[in-house]
Amino acid sequence: MKKFVIVMLSALATIIASQVTLAQGDAAAGQAKSALCATCHGADGNSELSINPKIAGQKASYIVKQLQEFKSGARANATMSAMVAGLSDQDMADIAAWYSSQQPTMGGADPEALELGASIYRSGNKDLSVAACSACHGPAGKGNEPAGFPALGGQHAEYTLLQLQQFRSGARDNDPSGMMRTVVERLTDRELQALASYLSGLH
Repeated sequence: MKKFVIVMLSALATIIASQVTLAQGDAAAGQAKSALCATCHGADGNSELSINPKIAGQKASYIVKQLQEFKSGARANATMSAMVAGLSDQDMADIAAWYSSQQPTMGGADPEALELGASIYRSGNKDLSVAACSACHGPAGKGNEPAGFPALGGQHAEYTLLQLQQFRSGARDNDPSGMMRTVVERLTDRELQALASYLSGLH
């Protein structure tokens, strides 16, 4: 747990420093600029395909960070890298403002995985020194924009599971100070699946 606290403090310092330079976004301009985004993420940010994330209601600062890192290569994804190649910082801020202003739709958790998923999200795993997800992402999964922590509630379970697996394997490593990798590195496949399922219905 001490390791997690140190990692979290380091990550917060990194996030706060990076947010100083964020451009102010215009949601109306972002709606017009989001036409290509809508192909995969939906016009209002509620994607129909479970492998594509819902970005409706996501924190604007988090969306901008991901777009910037897709562009720089800090987060690897060939499709997204191509999509953002021509976007300016202002374009990214505008698109983020549009999607963050939308309302996410909710899914439903698998009843058989509900208890385990809720336990990990709300209490972590003390035996493994795994911190509660709610400590950063909030009791209702709405995230924390000032701290740069994304909203998770209502996200497609399939997409969430893939991200958790990639953080655990190190295939995704754009989490400040390795915060997410530290949290999930000791969780089993069953625990990750239960957590992803639980989050899909959390609101």
